[in-house]
Amino acid sequence: MATVTLKGNEIHTLGNLPENGSKAPNFTLTKNDLSSASLSDYSGKRVVLNIFPSVDTGTCAQSVRQFNQEAAELENTVVLCISKDLPFAQARFCGAEGIKNVEMLSDFRDGSFGKDYALAFSDGPLASLLSRSVVVLNESGEVIYTEQVTETVDEPNYKAALEALADA
Repeated sequence: MATVTLKGNEIHTLGNLPENGSKAPNFTLTKNDLSSASLSDYSGKRVVLNIFPSVDTGTCAQSVRQFNQEAAELENTVVLCISKDLPFAQARFCGAEGIKNVEMLSDFRDGSFGKDYALAFSDGPLASLLSRSVVVLNESGEVIYTEQVTETVDEPNYKAALEALADA
């Protein structure tokens, strides 16, 4: 179990993020058109998993905007923005914001992504939502960088995540 905070109050996740050098667990998530996407669909690409509680909060929305801006310049890289928001809410946000360089995916159906990556909140007011995290994978699907943001209202370290891609 990992401990993070929400406005200074301790909350916990199911466990710890996958370790650097490990193979990332496969997943099946829901796209905005309600079709499925699996990690294997991105085989051969570098993958940034931008994970957050809800796109309807300022910090989460900013992380999508920031990665959308940065992703436009990345070669052979896809940024997947993952939450438990309904695909309809994700699509509405992307349409309103002009988001085109990232893919929004939802863990709303069964929550298996949050469980398999051990980052679903296990208690507190955000229980069962996803902890703000970034996981970066190389072309082979191996984890090369992780960050679980210690204070949920803070943004992730975009620079460190992108530098991990440059070093891969």
